Amino acid sequence: MEEKPTSWFMRIAVTILFLFLLAPVLLVFPISFSGDQILAFPPSSWSLRWYEALLGNNVMMSAFLTSLGLATVVTVLSLIIAIPASYAIVRLKVTGSEFLFNLFTAPLLLPTIVLGLAILIIFASMGLLATFTGLVIGHLVITLPYALRVLSVSLGNLNLACEEAASSLGAKPLAVFGKVTLPMMAPGIVAATALCFLVSFDEVVITLFLTGPRMTTLPVELFHHVESQADPLVASVSVLLILMTLAVVMIVDRTMGLTRAFVK
Repeated sequence: MEEKPTSWFMRIAVTILFLFLLAPVLLVFPISFSGDQILAFPPSSWSLRWYEALLGNNVMMSAFLTSLGLATVVTVLSLIIAIPASYAIVRLKVTGSEFLFNLFTAPLLLPTIVLGLAILIIFASMGLLATFTGLVIGHLVITLPYALRVLSVSLGNLNLACEEAASSLGAKPLAVFGKVTLPMMAPGIVAATALCFLVSFDEVVITLFLTGPRMTTLPVELFHHVESQADPLVASVSVLLILMTLAVVMIVDRTMGLTRAFVK
């Protein structure tokens, strides 16, 4: 049976749209190998000079390590808070659970710049500006809602029969949670981990309000670099960030599978 012309048209349209959206990402790769002094496409010469410049840029490398450590700490704390919180809201159905869920996820409803300004005002009076502790708390405000939402959905989709069977056989609630519920939540935990890490590492708007000369993150340092210079160093950093994101996605896919981690 021959396919209808509209089917071919839709395929072509989707392909063109996909390439249009992907084009800026693909252009970054050849530009990062440019030997030119300024951003230009196509490059007039090819070189690894900007990757070498990146490795020799102490400010950028320090900002990268700060972002990496910050994203790791924020991800761990988000899971430590979100896992018991989601269990209390979904399984235990504690008094005011709906209010608690709405409270935890409220930051997702606010414009990021408004949220950043509010955090700035509060942190300025507490002396938390340009500190690692301040950055961790600020990032927790935006990563915790994602973790709680993903884990709540994951927990809500689990079959209660396994937990009820363990309880009927004499297992205590803590043992049921640790040996039955938590392993079944693994796909959701992996998805929440990847999402929190990427959101924290890539966060720039709120971080702009909280950083300073003493401490900065890679996205913020990259933003300041673009303001003063337009060289292919930006492209080389972007390539590394793209590869890191792909690595996180591949790890999720290899461990749990993207469909199982993000859908179920």
